[in-house]
Amino acid sequence: MSSIEPAGDAVDRQCMTRAIAAGARSRCLAPPNPWVGAVVRTPEGRTYEGSTERVGGRHAEIVALDAAGADAEGATLYVTLEPCSHHGRTPPCVDAVRSAGVRRVVVGIEDPDPQVAGSGVAALRAAGIVVDVGIQAAQVTNQLRPYLKHRRTGRPWVVLKLAASTDGRTAAPNGSSQWITSPEARADGHRLRAESDAILVGAGTVRRDDPSLTVRDHHDPMVPERGGLDPRRIVLGSAPLDAAVHPCTEVKGELADVLDQLGEEGVVQLLVEGGARVAGEFHRAGLVDRYVVYLAPALFGGSDAPGLFGGHGAFDISELWRGRFTSVERVGDDLRIELTPLDALPEDEAGVRSVDGSV
Repeated sequence: MSSIEPAGDAVDRQCMTRAIAAGARSRCLAPPNPWVGAVVRTPEGRTYEGSTERVGGRHAEIVALDAAGADAEGATLYVTLEPCSHHGRTPPCVDAVRSAGVRRVVVGIEDPDPQVAGSGVAALRAAGIVVDVGIQAAQVTNQLRPYLKHRRTGRPWVVLKLAASTDGRTAAPNGSSQWITSPEARADGHRLRAESDAILVGAGTVRRDDPSLTVRDHHDPMVPERGGLDPRRIVLGSAPLDAAVHPCTEVKGELADVLDQLGEEGVVQLLVEGGARVAGEFHRAGLVDRYVVYLAPALFGGSDAPGLFGGHGAFDISELWRGRFTSVERVGDDLRIELTPLDALPEDEAGVRSVDGSV
């Protein structure tokens, strides 16, 4: 399938950037559907935006077209993900695009979902609509990475959240750990919860800390709340009957099988919050797609406090796991560091965003 260069025309880049921003507003509402953004631009330069609504609601294209009304005739539609061509919970978006009289459609990336997979682009072209694919493709891919993995592999995107002192310790020798990080870092962690479909912890963490695993302290206006719904709570093992984590799903067995099960149940992003044994098992199995580490400006100053991972690590320096820093930001008094496996990002997406925004 032909495509244009990702750089594209300046107007195309600008409109797709706005569509990406619109998609971000749908991040916590759309899953298991993709969080898509769309912009309709008339030949005179008027623009109308849309983003995907909650499951069963309108897709981003329809929201933007409805906002444009008659202005959609002869306009260009920018959409981050290929419009759907099948009838699911809603009618096909390609039918609405054709009916609206849109002249041209600019698509960020194609949809790997087997029910779409290029058929939306093909249907639009068959209707005589000009379709260009590839504008801001790297940015769209990064925004939709959890969805893309889920559709391609059937498994959720796994985010491992860790918090530690600067010397890599997660609790005092007597077991006390609240709180190592700042209130701002904890609020940022709740934002991660808000954008995740499920949170997983080990039964040992449930018995020791009795966490509720709900979304409470997140106030990011760019990541809307989940409509009052907390993510599913997953316990690896058995939770005590009176644990605060209930109602939860208790799972056992191989971690790969757990991910397959959760993926089948519509979990697009899974947040793993530990403890150290579970974190170590996910890490050593190579099942983590994104590491988010909060480091506090604090030092335990010894080797008797527990570290980030439980179990046996690399025995020889040649076995050391190496990843890529993708973001380093100051959150309150702490640092928020993101890492990804070396094979997770193409080379042109390997830049690191620092605390001052430079790369």
